[in-house]
Amino acid sequence: MKKSYKLENLGCANCARKMEEGISALANVNSAKVVFMTEKLVLDVVDGTMDSVLDEAQSIISRYEDDC
Repeated sequence: MKKSYKLENLGCANCARKMEEGISALANVNSAKVVFMTEKLVLDVVDGTMDSVLDEAQSIISRYEDDC
């Protein structure tokens, strides 16, 4: 399942790279792309696991950008 999400208040390209690396390493994630210029997260995950992956992804995102 592939979905795109808007990341509001993404302020750092280096943080975006670190977020992408962390989210890509999660279980059930086929691919993850954080695009700094468009402030988007594109996730491709195993069907039926999107909710749990989103929770973990938000935790990783908050680690680098508190208000994102």
